[in-house]
Amino acid sequence: MGRTRSVGLRGVTGFLVDVEAHVAAGLPAFVISGLGDSAVAQSPDRIKAAASAVGIHVAQRRVTVNLSPAGLRKIGTGFDLATFVAVGAALGVIPGRVVEEVLHLGELGLDGSVRSVPGVLPAVHAAALAGVRHVVVPVDNAAEARLVSGVKVHPVARVAELVARYQALDRGRPVREVAVPAVEPACSDGAVLDLRDVLGQTEAKLALEIAAAGGHHLLLAGPPGAGKTMLAERLPGLLPGLDDAEAMEVTAIHSVLGALGSDARLIRRPPFVAPHHGASMAAVIGGGSGHVRPGAITQAHRGVLFLDETPEFSKSVLQALRTPIERGVVTIARARESVTFPSRFQLVLAANPCPCGNGWGKGLDCTCTPLARRNYFAKISGPLLDRVDLQVHVQAPGLALAAQPVGEPSEVVAARVRQARAVQHERWAAVLEAEPAVNSAVPGSVLRRPPWRLPASDARSLDRGLEHGTISLRGYDRTLRTAWTIADLTGLQRPGRDAVDMALSLRTQMAVAA
Repeated sequence: MGRTRSVGLRGVTGFLVDVEAHVAAGLPAFVISGLGDSAVAQSPDRIKAAASAVGIHVAQRRVTVNLSPAGLRKIGTGFDLATFVAVGAALGVIPGRVVEEVLHLGELGLDGSVRSVPGVLPAVHAAALAGVRHVVVPVDNAAEARLVSGVKVHPVARVAELVARYQALDRGRPVREVAVPAVEPACSDGAVLDLRDVLGQTEAKLALEIAAAGGHHLLLAGPPGAGKTMLAERLPGLLPGLDDAEAMEVTAIHSVLGALGSDARLIRRPPFVAPHHGASMAAVIGGGSGHVRPGAITQAHRGVLFLDETPEFSKSVLQALRTPIERGVVTIARARESVTFPSRFQLVLAANPCPCGNGWGKGLDCTCTPLARRNYFAKISGPLLDRVDLQVHVQAPGLALAAQPVGEPSEVVAARVRQARAVQHERWAAVLEAEPAVNSAVPGSVLRRPPWRLPASDARSLDRGLEHGTISLRGYDRTLRTAWTIADLTGLQRPGRDAVDMALSLRTQMAVAA
């Protein structure tokens, strides 16, 4: 018998896997049990070729490998190295007592090389939480694995050197490991797009600042060339950087997708994800036929999901956004398993007023029929729009914009956003026991009862809208949250009538424009 350890992934969460190998006389066979996928089923051929490259011959033996717990599905080629080590220990080539508590991750090449695999960061993080202290990973994954504290990472390039290393350890001889340059955990994440590049659009910039300060969802509607995409792309530059826990979550998602390079670093800036309007349900929400992968809403976790040309997206895709917006997670159900991915993102929608784009333009004639205009914007369903706090009409640019002074840079607006969020964290810390909350995450029931309930005189316009049916109860609560954000940005202790009226007007612009 030979034993070692590895890690499997369910979504972006890892679980320990005990790899057991038994070698006996009998008809030659190499069987792997434990509910592995096709990549695991093909592993014996890779392992036998890699083993023969270092003088270990298993082709004439009966080898049985078990990946425990056997009831959980194992996906990917990352179990190759652990299986090789367990078989080597069963044959007596690798000292079993040395490798039993060591975790191994990596794919094997036919020449005995150890190749990188996706998902190393969440895998090593799960191992560290389970008490594992030594991890062997491919050289290209070493920087990624070292982002996890409390674990000694041992990079390996070929199985021959790994076997020699274990044999030297067993005899008490010094061991020389592959040298991998250390990488700082911080990451610059590239340049920030500056808000002052956008000419004019004072109201839209104000809405963008409010959205950043309170974590509100935003709709930008207007003719082509008005600056909707430019505004959306500058939202991440206004958001505060990610703390250690958030950075680990976001980086782990990119690790599962295989998007981290050999010099992997923690992602400290909120991600910005903009899928094409032809993206499928699996690409946006997550899924896949064999291997369930995170979609765009999970890639945008702790960041911004931007849907440009929103009415061009499939209606079913837009409808599927409703539950993740409310819950902050998305669950992909399959016949044999159910995988949950984090998806706490800030949604930004951009849309033209009609198919030709000139419905609200100045001096431009719309060529669309009234029915075409109505059907086009109606693709963004009412229930989805009801979850969007700010719905802003972006005006078409004119010649007067060239003479206007340059607006505020992103760093100035971002400073106000950070100050407003600090006020929110302090205020809601005593109310909510969860993570530091922004206004958009506060339950409406909290805002509608003392001591946070607004006087009737201040909320009169909002109460009237609810009474007349022009706003839903969800819209009522979301408008209250926006009003609190406006108050935080203006330095008020609590929102007054002006803040409530502004929040309501920013929410109902689309209805007025229509």
